[in-house]
Amino acid sequence: MTWLVTGAGGMLGQDVLACLGDAGTGLTRRRLDLRDRSAVRTALSALRPAVVVNCAAWTAVDDAEAHEAEALAVNGTGVRHLAEACAAVGARLLHVSTDYVFDGRARVPYAEDAAPAPRTAYGRTKLAGERAVLEVLPEDGYVVRTAWLYGAGGASFVRTMLRLEASRPFVDVVDDQRGQPTWSADVARRLVALGRRGGPPGVYHATSSGDATWYDLARATFRLVGADPGRVRPAPSSAFPRPAVRPAYSVLAHGRWREADLTPLRDWREALAEALPSVLARPVPGVRTPRETPAEHA
Repeated sequence: MTWLVTGAGGMLGQDVLACLGDAGTGLTRRRLDLRDRSAVRTALSALRPAVVVNCAAWTAVDDAEAHEAEALAVNGTGVRHLAEACAAVGARLLHVSTDYVFDGRARVPYAEDAAPAPRTAYGRTKLAGERAVLEVLPEDGYVVRTAWLYGAGGASFVRTMLRLEASRPFVDVVDDQRGQPTWSADVARRLVALGRRGGPPGVYHATSSGDATWYDLARATFRLVGADPGRVRPAPSSAFPRPAVRPAYSVLAHGRWREADLTPLRDWREALAEALPSVLARPVPGVRTPRETPAEHA
């Protein structure tokens, strides 16, 4: 089975390629711009993949507020180009989406079939991409939503906390937004398993089990490197105004995995403890290596 990974230069794309080994071909944004319909068709016609994993996206959430048309060209129209090209060569498409398609006002986890109601330009453009996949590929299209990603191959909240722990005596972190910290390597493994198994098409949620605030995640990160979690101080979202509103509640339910005979991702604390050495293996300026601290206390 041959695989194509678009957006292969990003954090998740790198992890998917690592999971696939020799079976995967990766194309970065420079090598394949989803906005170019002809280029997308030509690439898929030449490569003839059985499965495409789309990790390409406009992910600058705040910039999308002022540049929604540009974000839509990638996250919506570009995804439609990819879905159409997959249909032409008979490829299965696994498209990575986001919790931002929801309004963040729920109090219980969002099910896969919950009604989307994005409140940001980014969320609207990602929803357009979801709809394109499900419309063009009703039998071979998969929308895999994830959130709060961190990993070894790119910028993330966890990497920022490691840098700030090494450079500041105290760090103020938002404690009124709740979600699911998720290791990109866990999502990559799940994407590959779903692509190989070919479960029922449609929407899946690939986030870690359990939930936390950003404040909780920061404290856990500090603990795992042997730092005092008391140096993390809670703060309201209003202390950090942004152009795009952040969802107050981004917890996703995982019920559909049973249909694919797969289990939900593991608890976020367990994943973070395993992930941190690989994140630290790619040095962050000024960040020290972990001291001996029991991971089970995170």
